[in-house]
Amino acid sequence: MSRLGNYGWKTTRMIELIRTNDAVLLSFAESLMKEAGIHCLIADQAMSILEGSLGMLPRRFLVESEREDEARRILTDAGLAAELRP
Repeated sequence: MSRLGNYGWKTTRMIELIRTNDAVLLSFAESLMKEAGIHCLIADQAMSILEGSLGMLPRRFLVESEREDEARRILTDAGLAAELRP
C-alpha cells in the first residue's frame, strides 16, 4: 500500500527485482528508487534480522509493478543489471 496525500490509501502491486544478502546493494538500489520517486520495499528484513548475521536468508527488493520498466532501466544504468531477477 502507498500513501496518497490526504485521500487515504491505495493498493499498489509490487514486483521483485532483486534478491540478495548484500545490505549495501539494497541500500544503493533503494536510494536510486527514492531519487526517481518510485515506491520500493525491502521485504524479509525482519527474517534476516532474526537469523542473526549468518546471511542465509536473502532480502527481496520490490518496486511498484506499474513502474517496473523504469526501475529496471535505472538499476541497469547504475551497473546493477547482473543483480536483476528475470
